[in-house]
Amino acid sequence: MIDRYTNKKTSEIWSEQNKFKSWLKVEIAVVKAWNQFGKISDKDTKLIEQNAKFNIDRIYQIEQETHHDVIAFTRAVSESLGPEKKWIHYGLTSTDVVDTGQAIRLKQINLIIEDDLSQILQTLARYSRKYKNIISVGRTHGIHAEPTSIGLKFLRWYSEMERNQERFESIRKRIEVGKISGAVGTFANVPMEIEEYVCSELGLSFQEISTQILPRDLHAEYLSVLSLICSTIEEIATEIRHLSRTEVGEFREGFAKGQKGSSAMPHKRNPIGSENVSGLARVVRGQMITAFEDINLWHERDISHSSAERVILPDSTEITDYILTRMDHILNNLVIDEDRIRQNLEMTHGLVFSQQVLLSLIDAGWSREEAYDTVQPITMEIWQSGNDFVDALLENKEIVKSLGLRKIQSLFDYKRQLRNVDKIFARVLGNDYE
Repeated sequence: MIDRYTNKKTSEIWSEQNKFKSWLKVEIAVVKAWNQFGKISDKDTKLIEQNAKFNIDRIYQIEQETHHDVIAFTRAVSESLGPEKKWIHYGLTSTDVVDTGQAIRLKQINLIIEDDLSQILQTLARYSRKYKNIISVGRTHGIHAEPTSIGLKFLRWYSEMERNQERFESIRKRIEVGKISGAVGTFANVPMEIEEYVCSELGLSFQEISTQILPRDLHAEYLSVLSLICSTIEEIATEIRHLSRTEVGEFREGFAKGQKGSSAMPHKRNPIGSENVSGLARVVRGQMITAFEDINLWHERDISHSSAERVILPDSTEITDYILTRMDHILNNLVIDEDRIRQNLEMTHGLVFSQQVLLSLIDAGWSREEAYDTVQPITMEIWQSGNDFVDALLENKEIVKSLGLRKIQSLFDYKRQLRNVDKIFARVLGNDYE
């Protein structure tokens, strides 16, 4: 991923230095495992643990000759050792090291994403409480529908992100796995106990069955979860963008002193942060498709997945981390214009209460069809004239006769529309809601 959309911690995890470091961890763990089962002496094990190292430039130099990165790595490591070097890569195939090393790095980056998710959940919960009672117009199909609250928007995003967090915790158990099962997964040259020891030593689980590689449905599921996380962020970003439009003006991204919105138009204050994460979320979803394509490999393994994963795993994880932290920053600097929210709520002159009128007429004995066909023409006239809906209802003798003046006026009550908000909060937040 380009530096513009990468945080330092994640870029370090996917660096070449850390890749070879994770490979070396696997190789040393295997040596220690063989030692536990009496194959390698304590002396040789200690020498390997103390002295095994690598030089990246040397690895690249050897690879120019071998055209095989793992062989280049093992030879470079062997150059740092004496006769004990014969135990490096003993009984292994390349992907025992590559896939298990990759699992180490995924675990490292998963800890960062886990923290990101916890942070944005805290932010969403805080905003949902803060704006719980700020009444706004709800929109369906982009058109004013019925009253809702700004807090409910944040609560809905919180609930969705909490589900993402649960999915992420679940997939971590399946993606943070290693394999030391040999060339076709049969443990022909390495006992199963070695795999169990190595994975435990590295803080990983072991995959119960593998071929030369770990099953790639695991990685496809992992990318699916990352895509869901990023899609939720994009959903939040899209709402911010819509509510930031000049004619709406309810939300506005923070605008730093000296910040510029347009090279041509000095007045512009664009929601560039939200637009930025919207675009990056699309990249992750696109990479998810590649992960699904990687499931379909030949027999016990081909290498067609390898080149793709060198791109999609670093990029998708780095983007996920980036847009989670970027959105948290956007939210913490978000400007919410309560006056404009109120103006927009009242823009349709009470039409947001049309269903209350419809249901009250039905309760008064009207058929649904009769009530609907009476109320709808009145609402259509309000769209054209801009008059108040309540006044138009009071001019209709049949409606007044059925409902009465006080009943009609009582229907136009925002608080009544939102009387269940606390119950919704309690459902979502449970014991955390006070």
